[in-house]
Amino acid sequence: MYLESYKKLIVWQKSIELVKKVYILTSNFPQSELYGITSQMRRAAISIPSNIAEGYSRKNLKEYLQFLRISYGSSTELETQLIIAKDLYKNIHYKPTEELLEEVLKMLNVMINKLENKN
Repeated sequence: MYLESYKKLIVWQKSIELVKKVYILTSNFPQSELYGITSQMRRAAISIPSNIAEGYSRKNLKEYLQFLRISYGSSTELETQLIIAKDLYKNIHYKPTEELLEEVLKMLNVMINKLENKN
């Protein structure tokens, strides 16, 4: 945790982009899904950068790791919801969102592994 702000973390920046992509993607879902999968996907996506930021601000390695794990969990939750959405709504272009999510997952995994080795 050597940067002055979580906003400088590339994984945080990419996860903010992911939130935007999820909002755009889910805006194409039927209105009937507003309180269903649309809401679930948006909450999971928002949880990713939010937990990165909260953990970073704790200035404690153990707590930071825990919040990164929560972010990772939210990422896999979103990944599962994307799989479900693809089965339900086949006429929507998912690839850019999936690719960015995969990138965020990999970055979080690397961060968690490196910090666990320091701990």
